[in-house]
Amino acid sequence: MSTTADPQTRPPGRLRAAAAALIAQLAKFGVVGSIAYVVDVGLFNLLSYAGAAPLLAGQPLLAKVVSTGVATVVAWLGNRYWTFRHHRRPDVTREFVLYLAMCMIGLLIALSCLWVSHYVLGFTSVLADNISSNMIGLALGAAFRFVAYRLWVFAPHRSATVTGSLLPAAPDDGLIGER
Repeated sequence: MSTTADPQTRPPGRLRAAAAALIAQLAKFGVVGSIAYVVDVGLFNLLSYAGAAPLLAGQPLLAKVVSTGVATVVAWLGNRYWTFRHHRRPDVTREFVLYLAMCMIGLLIALSCLWVSHYVLGFTSVLADNISSNMIGLALGAAFRFVAYRLWVFAPHRSATVTGSLLPAAPDDGLIGER
């Protein structure tokens, strides 16, 4: 006796669909993060070394705080309206505050890397500051943020459209906005 059940309802099909949805969500997170990364690194270097903000010259930690703040808003918009759009909270303010809290932890990770490199190890060149804060620090912070966003900020059980699991609601068509 053969069954003609939809492959998506069988366990292996569901597992493949969930894995595909997770990979798609991770790819979107990467695209949004890449855009925010360009904003963060560009603004960090502009503020720190290009003379755009004379008060921040020679103040890499403060410049990093400002650049990360701007990049955070860019990333929140991209993640809210694209990456995790199926799990947005109805209360935008609460969602943004929680998102901001997770970003601040990510910022502390990046600042810690920059502080150790710049002030403890004495690597004070432009290249050293960029490697420690914009490569190592942001990579470690991004890993933390992806997990934090999935579990706390845009978690299905906290959104307006609960799916009943920690997996994305459905494979996405890649379009921005609501269907």
